[in-house]
Amino acid sequence: MRDLKIPEQRHPEKARKPDNPQPKKPEWIRVKAPTSEGYKETRKIMRDNNLVTVCEEAGCPNVGECWSQGHATMMIMGEVCTRACTFCNIATGKPPEDLDAFEPGRVAHAVAKLGLNHVVITSVDRDDVEDGGAEHFAQTIRAVRHRSPDTTIEILTPDFIRCDDRALEVVVEARPDVFNHNLETVPGLYSEVRPGARYFHSLRLLQRVKELDPAMFTKSGIMVGLGEDKQAVIQVMEDMRAADIDFLTIGQYLQPTPKHHAVDRFVTPEEFATYEKAAYGKGFLMVSATPLTRSSYHAGDDFRKLREARVAKLGQA
Repeated sequence: MRDLKIPEQRHPEKARKPDNPQPKKPEWIRVKAPTSEGYKETRKIMRDNNLVTVCEEAGCPNVGECWSQGHATMMIMGEVCTRACTFCNIATGKPPEDLDAFEPGRVAHAVAKLGLNHVVITSVDRDDVEDGGAEHFAQTIRAVRHRSPDTTIEILTPDFIRCDDRALEVVVEARPDVFNHNLETVPGLYSEVRPGARYFHSLRLLQRVKELDPAMFTKSGIMVGLGEDKQAVIQVMEDMRAADIDFLTIGQYLQPTPKHHAVDRFVTPEEFATYEKAAYGKGFLMVSATPLTRSSYHAGDDFRKLREARVAKLGQA
């Protein structure tokens, strides 16, 4: 039986790849190991409800800080992804199970138990499912709404690239507060970093969300340190604004194992500040650009700021 704790079985498609050296992290990247009681309680709630989190599966460096406050990002539809992005630490291959019809209820129970004001729900890619898991996302959103009506909901979805247009419509009709889909990198690196995806498809997906529901907040993010240059990052900002994306996140790529895409360089905090300034200049309502920024890092606080920014700009909540 496959053991996802063993790297060769977790990423079989990478097993024969040559190792890429993992450079020592600079001082501004290092974080302390999680040990708090809040972290332990959050982990217990996840285990008791048989839930998977992207915090653990993707090896997020912020897990100690977030879980100590009870903030966990739920990852639905299993723990095996049908894509094989070269940056990602989530297990890859053919998922061994069908979608779990009881999972939306368990997610809703955990959200209530944690007392979350804002929850982020993401997933693996499920290209083996006809609608890419769109209805499962919708059911999860509805379950959380029913159990915790005051909790705001942010989703981070796959690209639904093999599905018809109805898949996206199903998710949008469930009315999440924030629709996030990450572009991940600049278009010139897609073939090596995100080979199963298409840059302009992902961009168009987010644009269609706005067409379906102009009031819905949209969000997307990229990693830097993969080999992109500054001009390519600026071009991505311009493409996102042309698609009317509200919120941009930019964070440092961290290499999970020697078999993953190599870190090209560690971008300095000063460079991140430059990106933030440029992004606000392009018209984003909200920008988070720091070495440790991740899609769901400080998501609740950022959502509050996002709403305030819209009110300040348009007088619209």
